[in-house]
Amino acid sequence: MTTASRRALVAFVVTGVLFGGTFVAAKAGLEHFPPLLFVALRFDVAAVALLGYAALTTPRADLVPRTWSDAAGILATGVFAIGLTNALLFVGQEYTTSAVAAIVFSLNPILTPILAAFLLSDERLSLRGVVGMALGVAGVALVVNPDPASFLSGGVGKAILFTGAVSGALGSVLIRRAGGDLSSTVRTAWGLPFGALLCHLLSIGAGESPSAISWTPEAFAALAYVGLFAGAIAYIAYFGLLDTAGAIRANLVFYLVPVVAAVGGWALLGETISTLAVAGFLTIFAGFAVLGSESIDTHRQYRRLAGRVTDRSAETVDPAEEPRGFEAD
Repeated sequence: MTTASRRALVAFVVTGVLFGGTFVAAKAGLEHFPPLLFVALRFDVAAVALLGYAALTTPRADLVPRTWSDAAGILATGVFAIGLTNALLFVGQEYTTSAVAAIVFSLNPILTPILAAFLLSDERLSLRGVVGMALGVAGVALVVNPDPASFLSGGVGKAILFTGAVSGALGSVLIRRAGGDLSSTVRTAWGLPFGALLCHLLSIGAGESPSAISWTPEAFAALAYVGLFAGAIAYIAYFGLLDTAGAIRANLVFYLVPVVAAVGGWALLGETISTLAVAGFLTIFAGFAVLGSESIDTHRQYRRLAGRVTDRSAETVDPAEEPRGFEAD
């Protein structure tokens, strides 16, 4: 495994674990914050932290956007990938559990290649990818259990969460389409204030008030987690992964997120995990395995193995060419 591959794997795991914890922290924090104001404050904290980090670690000349592509990438990050996505997540999660919210958001990897097919020329879904995505859809259906009772109970929340998943997928594709010369960290640092502003405006429009916040130790802990860990740190890992791996592969991380969210919700919030949800997890994992296997070029691996066998055969000394002086008497 190359250094770049190891870094991508670390970024994948860090993103999945921290994003998965978001659903648990959000569910806990919503007991103390109005949802849209919670998201806005989250971005306030993350923006300060990430802007400070970028200023300390990036040369000044590389901090300033210079092209329309840079500006488009910043707006795609702030408005779609971060702002609307999280606003819809926090509002929708008022109506459902951490695990179900994370599962609905796991539609992100399924939606991304559909959007990429229309907006990106260098990312396409193969037949194997279609099979993997189909398994993912089946897994989501098992977990969400879309029967009439399910739609009547929490159906509005699931629709809101689905719209958030669409926004996240669209944002990641638009970032790749925009290109630009800014690093992922700098682009995200610029995008966070736009996301914060958008959520503050949505909060005001929804009639939320800061007086409704209950400033308890649990509220501070939830805000610190979603702002610093699942905010600044996770965004550095995720958007860096997006630049190196592409929108389709980077968003496979959302298959890991529901597992983390379900386990965290069970361990910390006392939420239950149904038998259908477990079956859904296994089905989604099967889809993830199919999609992940696409990154392994079996023909190339076979040719490489065949080449090694050939090289070893060439290294074998032909008895007829054995050097004189080593013959047995």
